[in-house]
Amino acid sequence: MNLSHYFRLFLHYLNLEPELEDFGNTDATIRKDIVFKGTNLWILIFAIMVASVGLNMNSTAVIIGAMLISPLMGPIIGVGYSIATYNFPLLSKALKNFSFAIIASLVTSTLYFTLTPVSSAHSELLARTSPTIYDVLIAFFGGLAGIVALSSKQKGNVIPGVAIATALMPPLCTAGYGLATLQVKFLFGALYLFFINSVFIAFAALLVSQLLKFPITTIINPHLRNRINRFITVIIVVTLIPSIYFGYKLVQKEKFISGANEYLKSVSYYEGNYLLRHEINPEKKTLVLVYGGGTLSEAAKKHLTGLAENFGLEKASVEIETALRMDEPVKNREESDRMNTEVQRLRVMVQRYKSQYDALSKVPDTGKKLLGEARSIFPELKSCSYAETRIYTSQGTEEKDISVVVFGYRGRLDKDAQEKIHAWLVERLGRANVKTVFEREE
Repeated sequence: MNLSHYFRLFLHYLNLEPELEDFGNTDATIRKDIVFKGTNLWILIFAIMVASVGLNMNSTAVIIGAMLISPLMGPIIGVGYSIATYNFPLLSKALKNFSFAIIASLVTSTLYFTLTPVSSAHSELLARTSPTIYDVLIAFFGGLAGIVALSSKQKGNVIPGVAIATALMPPLCTAGYGLATLQVKFLFGALYLFFINSVFIAFAALLVSQLLKFPITTIINPHLRNRINRFITVIIVVTLIPSIYFGYKLVQKEKFISGANEYLKSVSYYEGNYLLRHEINPEKKTLVLVYGGGTLSEAAKKHLTGLAENFGLEKASVEIETALRMDEPVKNREESDRMNTEVQRLRVMVQRYKSQYDALSKVPDTGKKLLGEARSIFPELKSCSYAETRIYTSQGTEEKDISVVVFGYRGRLDKDAQEKIHAWLVERLGRANVKTVFEREE
């Protein structure tokens, strides 16, 4: 057997003609699915409500169910089919019904999101605001599958699958959310995704209808045919260009995140310092690294920044900070002198007024600094009060100076974490007499 035999065998398996539905039946099915009135209209409204609830509750399963029952794909395929067969009355009918379906969907979803008490934008809503070239591919190949299935005797479960893959309902519901909450990003992002899906499903239907040589309804002159082809080309190009740009941005974002994660693995420990936390911002191409342990010199910071280039982060801005510095309780001698002077002043005031409250209210800055440094490790901490005061006893024993630190926290802060914070305060403040109080805030 030669190569031509295998080629003919390959073409035999690709041949659609033996399984093609009678053209009259295909035409009748497409015409029936175009119309939105009665049953189709009510199903569309119910599907929009189901999809809106699914997006509102961030439920993927509910959204998939809405896409399964939605009849929205009918007029879109009808547009492509009518252009391919030059059936202009059918094209007009398809466009009118499609426009009506869009308006009905937007009104329904806007009404729902206006009335619902839950207005947070969850991931399922956000996913419909940034279409890319990948959405174009999904719509195009989904449309190809849809029109081939409609033309075949063996439709199977292709049509429901296409409805899920091309996801026509969620973008319209997201646009309704944008209208209800007056958020332009959601409105235009979702409408662009819906436009991509509609255009490329219709384009796929047009191509397959022409390849299967569906009968042409109207004989048109070459000049009009060229005008139609040019118009279709313009629509496709205008739809495609922004998606290519957004797709490029998506690839660059994923590339930046991947490189940043590899970079962070390589610098998680550096010269006795541990990487405590980090922030990655792919939009601004910035990295923030927070280390704990000893002091990082400017040379060390420069070296850490330079290592980013080995991971494709040449254009990234790397900012390096230090948090809990056990070997440097105060930043410099000037700061230490200022704090000692403040402590002496507080002692005089305590002796004069005999009031612990006065002592606690005179050191606003230190508590703020301690809270800022401690929160980098223990984000549960929400507030901090600090004061230098003196302990008096009823037995008249020797008076004792003490630092009082009161932390307010939310969530869970176990005994082990509290002990670590106390040990750090003793080292940070440079004195043994430190009383640490933890109060849970509601």
